[in-house]
Amino acid sequence: MEKIEDFLVIDNLESKVVFSTAEKNRSFNRNTEEGLKELESIKETFNVSEVLFLKQIHSDIVKVYKGQADFNDNEGDAIVTNKRNVVVGAFTADCVPVILINEEKSTIAAIHSGWKGTFNSITKKVLEVMEEDFLCNHSRTKAYIGPHIMDCCYEISEELKEKFINKKEDVLKLFKGRNLNMQNCILSDLKCKGVLSENIITINKCTYCSKDVKLHSYRKSNGSYGRLFTFAFLK
Repeated sequence: MEKIEDFLVIDNLESKVVFSTAEKNRSFNRNTEEGLKELESIKETFNVSEVLFLKQIHSDIVKVYKGQADFNDNEGDAIVTNKRNVVVGAFTADCVPVILINEEKSTIAAIHSGWKGTFNSITKKVLEVMEEDFLCNHSRTKAYIGPHIMDCCYEISEELKEKFINKKEDVLKLFKGRNLNMQNCILSDLKCKGVLSENIITINKCTYCSKDVKLHSYRKSNGSYGRLFTFAFLK
């Protein structure tokens, strides 16, 4: 992983995966003028033609981009495309960003997976769209799980814990007391759809407590609107 400006970048043969940071207070909140300028700056920094994102609503809605002019007005929490030179990204500030790439079928996806998306297996649903619409064989798919609030810091209510226990398998790997491990839920969804362990890259940085890089955390900042933007594109 290399650093370009305030981004952490993984450079693959035909694609790039990029994680923003909060260094120099960089924020990608799409609801602010500053955030929109930062999103626009990605075009020049990475030499891409479009930067795509959604009005995230903590759903399991998956959108496929085929060149729609008004795409950024869509509501949903995951984008799939096979268009080259086009960024697809997800905003987070404790939720889990997931990038999926299948270079064999030139298909990429960006996912925003908060507790609701994680509970409803949004990553699994994206993998199904990649199979059905783009004929991806997921033994060739790579998955990247970015910085998020990890089980060291993510305490949830007893009521929500019970919901996860009643729905998810292998619950012993999901909880330490009332602290939820969303990453393990997502890993389970990846593996059940055929993504190989060696093709899963986890950044393992907690937005709440990691010290080596500055990240936005909604919980830690008491309601700040700073946002990270995790994205990928096909070269």
